[in-house]
Amino acid sequence: MNLRTIPIRQCGNRPSLFMGGDRELVMFLGLLSAILVFAAQDWLAALTGIVMWFLSLKGLRLMAKSDPYMRAVYLRHRTYQRYYPARSTPFRQNKRGYE
Repeated sequence: MNLRTIPIRQCGNRPSLFMGGDRELVMFLGLLSAILVFAAQDWLAALTGIVMWFLSLKGLRLMAKSDPYMRAVYLRHRTYQRYYPARSTPFRQNKRGYE
């Protein structure tokens, strides 16, 4: 009796990228740049929005090239505590001082 093998297709296992960067960050960056360009209606704000778009897009592409899941790793890292005290069991009552 042979084991059944199932191929894992690459298309179902790819990171969700848009324009070379993380999908959510790139779309949020586009929204911020568009708001800056169209809502301010000033030449300086339009220039700032366009420069911000291209520089940030380059940074997001470099970030995705380094690790496509870097945003998810960072968000998970932020949920961890700064210090986890050593405990033998989760039900042990730790007391102050040496007893």
